[in-house]
Amino acid sequence: MGTLYIVATPIGNLEDLSPRAIRVLGEVGLVAAEDTRRTKKLLSYFNINTPLTSYFDHNKLKKIDTILSALSGDDVAVVSDSGMPTISDPGYQLVVAALESGYEVRPIPGPSALLAALSVSGLPTDAFVYLGFLPRKSSERQRMLADNSAEERTLVFFESPHRLQDSLVDIEIELGNRPIAVARELTKMHEEMFRGDVRSAQQYFNSSVRGEITLVVGGCPKELVAKWTNVQVLQSLEIATRSGKTLSEASKEVAKKSGWLRKDVYSLGLQD
Repeated sequence: MGTLYIVATPIGNLEDLSPRAIRVLGEVGLVAAEDTRRTKKLLSYFNINTPLTSYFDHNKLKKIDTILSALSGDDVAVVSDSGMPTISDPGYQLVVAALESGYEVRPIPGPSALLAALSVSGLPTDAFVYLGFLPRKSSERQRMLADNSAEERTLVFFESPHRLQDSLVDIEIELGNRPIAVARELTKMHEEMFRGDVRSAQQYFNSSVRGEITLVVGGCPKELVAKWTNVQVLQSLEIATRSGKTLSEASKEVAKKSGWLRKDVYSLGLQD
């Protein structure tokens, strides 16, 4: 039985591909790639001729059986467009399927835009929350941000360049003018790292932006954690009661997160 290797690839600079990753990519019987054209260029650069098969979001369910079949006779490596597979890409389902089928799964760690941006952000790194890509629609984006507005740990997001300005506006609306680091094109020729606050970031990125973006946002200051607004409390109450909880149960749950007294949450719920 083969082993499934989860192989990190460069997020920009090809020199970041580790010697171990190069060896594994050359030794396995098959490389499952998010973008075979992009991965073919990477493999060619290192004179690796391993066969490729596509594995991306729209064909993941069809390809899982193919990859598991290949594992029955040889090792297989999984790579994404860049960085560590399974982080905000479809590799997760393949890992689950391989484990359930009895195959061994091993990581070949390496480049990660998430960790690279966080490490040089100048914001606390001892505890953080990664929330993936921000939603495309402003209403959904604001809802996600509002749900995490009381989070004290550093927040990390991915965002596309053409939505950066709108997302910075939504971040200020829901989280306030917090410290922020905006990482653009990490490890590439035009790498850029902005550090400041959300409002100054809006002014700095006030024109079209290109490249891959990682946002690192400071967590909620401790003195503000207990200061949920009436609207936030009511929204959380609505979500909790909609899931089947009684007002009393919902009030207890919301009180733990909001810093409000349970009786005050319950009283506000009765008024709504």
